[in-house]
Amino acid sequence: MSHLSPGSPTNRQAISLPMMVLMLNLFIALLGQGMVIPILPDYLKQFDAAGTAAGYLVAAFGAAQFLFSPIGGQLSDRFGRKKLIIAGLFFTVISDYLFAIGHNLPLLYIARFIGGIGLGLMVPSVMAYVADSTTPATRAKGMGYLGAAMNLGMVLGPGLGGLIANFGIRAPYYWAAGLGLLATVMSLLLRETLTPERRAAAAAHRSERTSLGRQITDSFRTPYFSYLLLALVMTFGLVNYETVYSLFVEQKYAFDAGRISIIITLGAIIGVICQIWLLDVMVRRLGEMRLIRLSLIVTAIALLMMLVKFNLIYLLLVSALFFAFNSFLRPTVGTLIANAAGDRQGYAAGLNTTYTSLGSIIGPLLAGWLFDVQLNLPYILGAFILAAALGLTVGRFGQAPVGSITAKEASHD
Repeated sequence: MSHLSPGSPTNRQAISLPMMVLMLNLFIALLGQGMVIPILPDYLKQFDAAGTAAGYLVAAFGAAQFLFSPIGGQLSDRFGRKKLIIAGLFFTVISDYLFAIGHNLPLLYIARFIGGIGLGLMVPSVMAYVADSTTPATRAKGMGYLGAAMNLGMVLGPGLGGLIANFGIRAPYYWAAGLGLLATVMSLLLRETLTPERRAAAAAHRSERTSLGRQITDSFRTPYFSYLLLALVMTFGLVNYETVYSLFVEQKYAFDAGRISIIITLGAIIGVICQIWLLDVMVRRLGEMRLIRLSLIVTAIALLMMLVKFNLIYLLLVSALFFAFNSFLRPTVGTLIANAAGDRQGYAAGLNTTYTSLGSIIGPLLAGWLFDVQLNLPYILGAFILAAALGLTVGRFGQAPVGSITAKEASHD
């Protein structure tokens, strides 16, 4: 069987085949997660549930990511990126299938938890794969491609979910499981990027890796700890936004699943376009930290704008604004972490996904509970948290690690 080589990291003209496969993997994995958004109100009605249950479903996914991302990062450094990518994809297949056949809430929670395991194993390995195959100068673009693929899955997931649900509310998940199997097979073509030298360097740190709690404690002393906190905060804002979005729009505007799908899809397509075509330009013009500050401010404002009720066009514009600037956050923060990680790319990527998962746990739990209290509260809290995160970008926290692209440096390129 032939294998796809990583390609030259300096090739800025086209997306390499391995990158396309990795993007497809993340796209398919997130597609199944995105499908739940527009049909969630109708789906939960089968179980006489509402906002709190929606929060638990999303939190179950985040909890599994939180627990298994450090393991995924470690195993990626030990056994290689490719094996963990394939294993993670297979778990997402199981998750989508169980969600399709689930007829009670506990089974749905289990399905979401298994899906979280899959992404916990896969995402750190995919990020490490890209870090292995790029230089600090090209890493932001590579991370941007990954972020775009994940966002595209979340973008098309709601739209496809709404369409396929016409054939049955469970049909989208059977479809997602089939696509997951296809992606798993395609991943067999990837070439391993973990070289013997990198494997040896990672092995030198293996004795330091013990429990999850110890890893979290050790992360406080890493040079990229403030960036891990940023990863947590940006995920909190995004998941807080998405968890109750369909319920929020249904109650505030009386929109059905079809219209909700259109709003999410069109709004988030803007985010994908920004990641593919604008991220690299923005990083080079502003530098990573200034772009992060700007994105935190704009996403916080967008959440507050959600509280004002106008019409469909206004809602589309606000959604587009939020997704556009949120799309800059994940790959930019991921780049800062990768640039500071040295030879421990899998370990750092695992911690990144762990902190991201914390946001995926806290965000939906609070969003679901607050929504049942008052539907505007999740967006008020989300805006406050994102604005407060600006404190992580000033002083010593705001110093970019070695290998980062600053605006001044970019002006001389």
